[in-house]
This record gives sequence, structure tokens and C-alpha cells, in this order.
Amino acid sequence: MTHDQEPIAAQATAPGKGGIGVVRVSGVDISAVAHGLLGRLPATRVATLAHFADGHGAAIDHGVALFFKAPHSYTGQDVLELQGHGGPVVQQLLLRRCLELGCRLAEPGEFTRRAYLNDKLDLAQAEAVADLIEAASARAARAALRSLDGQFSAEVHGLRERLVEVRALTEATLDFPEEDIDFIEVAGVRGRLDGLAAGIGALLQRARQGARLKNGLTVVLAGRPNVGKSSLLNALAGEEAAIVTAVPGTTRDAIARSISIDGLAIHVVDTAGLRDTDDEVEAIGIGRTRRALERADLVLHVMEAGGDTETDRAAAAEMPPGIPRLTVANKIDATGEAPGIEGERVRLSAKTHAGMDLLRAELLRRAGLEGAGEDLVLARERHLAALEAALAAVRAALAQLDGPAPAIELIAEELRVAQEAMNRITGEFGADDLLGEIFGRFCIGK
Repeated sequence: MTHDQEPIAAQATAPGKGGIGVVRVSGVDISAVAHGLLGRLPATRVATLAHFADGHGAAIDHGVALFFKAPHSYTGQDVLELQGHGGPVVQQLLLRRCLELGCRLAEPGEFTRRAYLNDKLDLAQAEAVADLIEAASARAARAALRSLDGQFSAEVHGLRERLVEVRALTEATLDFPEEDIDFIEVAGVRGRLDGLAAGIGALLQRARQGARLKNGLTVVLAGRPNVGKSSLLNALAGEEAAIVTAVPGTTRDAIARSISIDGLAIHVVDTAGLRDTDDEVEAIGIGRTRRALERADLVLHVMEAGGDTETDRAAAAEMPPGIPRLTVANKIDATGEAPGIEGERVRLSAKTHAGMDLLRAELLRRAGLEGAGEDLVLARERHLAALEAALAAVRAALAQLDGPAPAIELIAEELRVAQEAMNRITGEFGADDLLGEIFGRFCIGK
């Protein structure tokens, strides 16, 4: 029996105490496991009240057993689910009994890997299982569910089929050079490639938005001391997450809070004020500020409204170049200015919350999610890389058409590269080491 066919078992519910705990078994033939535990093989897809027995016939627990006959199961193999009480000791005893009956402990993600190998899910859908479990917001969960339902895969397959059609026309021209056919005009290759580039580009844009929705946005609050960074963190978090005083240098360490704005997870980091100091503890905090700035997706440079002092400019000079930055002019309640946004500057009051809605909208815009609909896909970095590679190859094929003598061989090669890139998304083409990396990040029991 091969590694992917032998019976595996794992606790499918999270570790800890709960009303119900589930142990899941999957394999090509798990009748011996069922008889050893339950004394019989339950009827297919019927919830059966049963006692779970140890090797001496004594009851470990009692609960509900569910049997799913291959191929009509999550993994495509025989699957037995044992729903008992959720105590950790009981669950461990039940799992140990499954191992005694010939199962081995499942590896992380192995149930979903078997579902993929048995054509129950494609690779993008399999990854969506983990994304749905790990979703940090309702919007991210809905996007993951759309991918799990196959909407992302269907779009990828549609674009791939269009690529195959153009490849077929191209290869036919190469195979029959004696045919006097104006390939470009008759087959409408330019129009087809233009359409493919537009389609892949649109999917890539939505995938980038979905990746941001999945990973969230790391926003670091920086600036000189006493400009209201901690007050701004509290206003964004909706709680007193940081101590606020009129004493400069109150914040000595980075303080992080995760918030959600319209379904986008934003990881806000309040930092020690940037300035020269002889205070050893504050200096350590400023060092941590610099490290946090280097990891930021966006820096909010906080300063007092109505001022752009030499100290503010010195703080700005310490911020790493190349990281997107937005200036926040805080404390407009003291200057009497109206809240507003102009270019790279937002005027607001963290104290009265005036203008905070403008900042939240700008954060969404910076994340690329402002106005995004409910058709986002929760893409991963490898999906983005594959779509980018496919788009680049299609554009390279189009560039060949702009030459004085289009090289059909080069067009065909670029289209082959584009198709292979699309194949990698759903798993039509994928190496074992890639599968190991993907499923190795799943939780055990899934």
C-alpha cells in the first residue's frame, strides 16, 4: 500500500476542551479500523450512535460515527469520522486506538492533499481550505469560500482554454507551413491575444487585492515625540491600547493592534518618537521603531497640524526610503482647521475623531480595496507570480506581432510558457516539492 493510500488518522477539531471532539480516519480500506473501534462498519452516510472500544473491548467513549464510502468523501477515499466528547484525554485515547489498528498519524494538510490527488479539489481550491480557516475577517472568509467553490479556478481554466485555442492555431501553422494562410489575419491572433492580456490583467488586479485582503496591511505610526501617535492608535483601535500623556517619550516600545476596516485587516504599530536621546530605555525603543519602519507596508508620519518643524523634517529623514508614506496632520481641534485630505496629507483630530473616516478611506485606497466588489479572490503569492508570468508571456507574444516579420515559433513558445504558468495555479502542472510546501503549512487534521 502506497504512502497516499495507507490509513491515516488525526484529531480534526482544535486541541483543548470542548463539547465535541472529532477524530478523522481516511484510507483505501478502513473496515479493519471501524470493526476494531465500533465492532462493525457503519452504514454509509448515516449518523450512528456507537461506543468506541479499546483493545480489550472496554469503552473509551461513546458518540456518533459517520462513514463515507469512496469516492464520495472529502478525500476521495473511505473516511470515518468519530464524534465524541471534546476532552483532550479522551481524544488522545481515541486517536491512539486508531494508531493501534493500523493507522499512522496524518501529516499537516494530508487529508486535503489526498483530496487534491484524488481530483476532489484542484490546488487553488485546496489552498482555499486553509485560507478559509485562517480568514481574519468576514470579507476574507467570503473570498476564501468563493475560491473553495471553484470560482477562481473556473476563471483560470477559462483563460487557459483560450490560451490553448491560440496555441493550437499557432502549432497548426508551424506543422503545415506549405498552407498559404495569413495566420495573423485569418485566425485573428492579435485580437485573441489582446483579449487574453486584458483578461489575465483583470484577474491579476483582483488577485492582488485579494492577497492584500488575506495578508492585511502593516501600518507604522512614526514621528517626533508628543504629536499624538498613541492617541491615533487608540482612535483607530477603538480602545485605550496605548498610554497617552503630555510627557514626550512616553511610548518606549512598539505597541501593535490589529483592526478591521471594511474587511481589511490592518496591523497598526505605534512606535517611540524619533529624536536624539540620552535615555537608554528610550533609545532602545527608537531602535525598535527603525526596525518596524523597515517592515511597514505604509508609514503614517504623524505631526501636529499647522506645523512642519525642523524636528518633523529630521524625523522624516530617518524613515526608510521607498516605503509608501502618508502625512497625518493631527490636533486640528487645537488649530481650528477643518478635516480634509489633500494629496499625501490628511488633516484630523485623534482626540475628537474628526477626519478619522477620511484616514480609514485612505488606508483602504492605499491597500487597493477602495470600491472593490465582492468578486475578490483570496490569492497567494504563488498565484500572483504565475499570473504575472502568464501576462508577461502573452505580452511578449503580442510584441512579436509588432515586428516586421512575426516569428510564429517565438509566439508559440511564449504561449506555451503562459499556459504552463496558468497550469501551476490549479495544479495541472506541479512538482512534489511544491505540494509538500503548500500542504505542510496546513493544520494537522485538515
